[in-house]
Amino acid sequence: MIRGARYAGLWERFFGLVIDGVLFCVFFFPITRMVKGVWLMGATDHRWAYGLFITDPLCLEFLAVIFLYFVLLEGLAGATLGKAVLGLRVVQVDGSKPGLLKSLLRNILRVIDGLPAFNIVGVIFILRSKEKARFGDRRAGTRVVQLR
Repeated sequence: MIRGARYAGLWERFFGLVIDGVLFCVFFFPITRMVKGVWLMGATDHRWAYGLFITDPLCLEFLAVIFLYFVLLEGLAGATLGKAVLGLRVVQVDGSKPGLLKSLLRNILRVIDGLPAFNIVGVIFILRSKEKARFGDRRAGTRVVQLR
């Protein structure tokens, strides 16, 4: 643990994600407007939709950008822009930066933390842990701390 830091709680982490989400909107909405002619795509705007799966190339590209954003920024800098604004950092349990492999693992495991919907598994893990660690953090050996 970093001296002077404390584990970040559910709401701090949530608001970090909200800030990141707003940044994605600022970036993605104009691109969607230029490519698809709409600001926000609805179901009818997807040419490649099969049941519950959307394979629209633009959506898949956005998904890849979002995934890389989290992996690279948390792995190399210790925080996304949303976390940085709130003074949050992703660290290894010894307080060092997680690096790309641990960041990759914690972000791949967001799939489990997100089950069954609304990140319920992750929320339960955060609320029931004295270190406020979701499943992905526990498996990757990382924690989210508040530096301020």
